[in-house]
Amino acid sequence: MEHSMNLRTRYRNLGAASLASLMGCGMALADEDGANSAVEAKIRAMAPQATTIAISETPIDGLLQVQVNNEIVYASADAKYLIAGRIIDMDTQVNLTDQAKASIRKELLQDLDHSRHITFAAAEPQHELLVFTDIDCGYCRKLHSQIAEYMAEGISIQYLAFPRAGIGSHSYEKYVSVWCADDPQGALTDAKAGNEPEPLQCDNPVSEQYDLGLKVGVTGTPALLTSDGTLIPGYVPPKQLSERLAAIAAQPVASQ
Repeated sequence: MEHSMNLRTRYRNLGAASLASLMGCGMALADEDGANSAVEAKIRAMAPQATTIAISETPIDGLLQVQVNNEIVYASADAKYLIAGRIIDMDTQVNLTDQAKASIRKELLQDLDHSRHITFAAAEPQHELLVFTDIDCGYCRKLHSQIAEYMAEGISIQYLAFPRAGIGSHSYEKYVSVWCADDPQGALTDAKAGNEPEPLQCDNPVSEQYDLGLKVGVTGTPALLTSDGTLIPGYVPPKQLSERLAAIAAQPVASQ
C-alpha cells in the first residue's frame, strides 16, 4: 500500500539511515560550476531533518541523482527542478533507479543477525530471500501455506517481522509470542493458520525488524528482498518467483 504524501512532508519524516553505497565509481560530490552545491542547498531547505544527502551524476546530461536518506530522486543541474520517478536504460532495460535503491537496501541489510530470523531452508538452496511478514496479512498467510513449494523450488525464506498495525498492536504481540515460543517455526505456521498463539514475552527482535522494514521501503506485506537488495512487493507464486529470481540474477549490471 503506497503512502500518499507530498515531497516536503515525505522527506521531513524520513528516518535516519546509514550512508549507502551509490552506483558506479568516480562520482563527484561537487562539480566545477557549483551545481551540486546548489542542488544540495535546495534539498536541505526542503528536508532540514535529512541525515544523508548524496549527489551523483546520471547518464543523462543535466540530471543529477540525489539520495535523501533512503530515497532516490533526481534534480536538474540548475537546481530548479526536483523529479520523482524512475530512469530506465532502454538499451539494456535496466532500471537505474531500482538499482540505486537496491544498493541502499543492501547496505542496510549487510549486518543482519540471521540467527534472529525464523528460517525455512530449502534442502538445495538456489535463492535466499528475506521476507517481511505480518501474522494476520491474508497474502502472507497464502505465501506461508505454500512454504514447502517454495523450498522445493530451491528458495530459502528468512522471515522478519513487519506487523502492519505497528508496534504494540495485537499483530505485534502475536509475533512476539511466536518468536518466544519453544518452536518458532511451528508457532509461526500455527499462527498463520489463524490460531491464536500462547501469549509469551522474551527478548525479541520484532521492533528492530519492523524499523528496518520501514528503512528499506516496506509499505505492505509480504515484502520480499533478495541478497542484492532488490525489493519484490507482494505475493508471488512459487514457480513464478523462482523464474523471477533467476531473471534478477541474470540481469546485467549497468554502469554510469
